[in-house]
Amino acid sequence: METNIFSSIPSNDRYLSMFFHRNQPDYDKIRQVLNFNKKEIAAAAHVPLESVRNDNRISKELLDRLKEWAVLLGLVAEYFEGNTHKIELWFRMPNPLLGNISPRDMIRFGRFKKLHQFIQNALHENKHS
Repeated sequence: METNIFSSIPSNDRYLSMFFHRNQPDYDKIRQVLNFNKKEIAAAAHVPLESVRNDNRISKELLDRLKEWAVLLGLVAEYFEGNTHKIELWFRMPNPLLGNISPRDMIRFGRFKKLHQFIQNALHENKHS
């Protein structure tokens, strides 16, 4: 499947900015949509539980993961035209195309890259069908 090299981020700033605040990932919004607690964030980001924080001492590793998740949320938000309820449902419901695992759990289990590719492919197919 061939995809556009720019398809890895939302094409509309409106959807990307839903999950960023002042060019930083919006920790609270991301946590809310994915319904993650601190322990799940630590596991998904591969960082120690003590380093899960939402202040100016946030680790670079956690900040990088939050940015990746924010971009992924933005891609899904673009598809659902910013409907937060649909975005949350999509991430939380088991998906048969992902082996009946929810996208949220794909992230939680460290399968972010596979999920990102799945979303890019699905968006590309929807644009060309």
